[in-house]
Amino acid sequence: QVQLVESGGGLVQAGDSLRLSCAASGRTFSSYTMAWFRRAPGKERDFVAFIRWGGGSTYYADSVKGRFTISRDNAKNTADLQMNSLKPEDTAVYYCAAARGSVGISTGSYDYWGQGTQVTVSS
Repeated sequence: QVQLVESGGGLVQAGDSLRLSCAASGRTFSSYTMAWFRRAPGKERDFVAFIRWGGGSTYYADSVKGRFTISRDNAKNTADLQMNSLKPEDTAVYYCAAARGSVGISTGSYDYWGQGTQVTVSS
């Protein structure tokens, strides 16, 4: 029903900024929560941030709060993750996810996933 494609990953140095973008397409984009997750090598996939349909309700993992900003443009069917002050521990594959309704931080709550984009932060 919904297809997601991430872009914007790359190799940066600690302290740099990077913006990830998620392009959504499919049958509908209304009333969907959009989220970003990440998976570091040897670790499980962890929640990063989510944003509700209206864009006014956001939530962040403590590890990224104050550094990352999630946003969405429903007219363009995109959801972005602006990442500032990047740290080596931010290195991971970042995934865009979507689910209908007001879901939370659990991976199991999301129905649609992108293919992931690699973010590598060197020290």
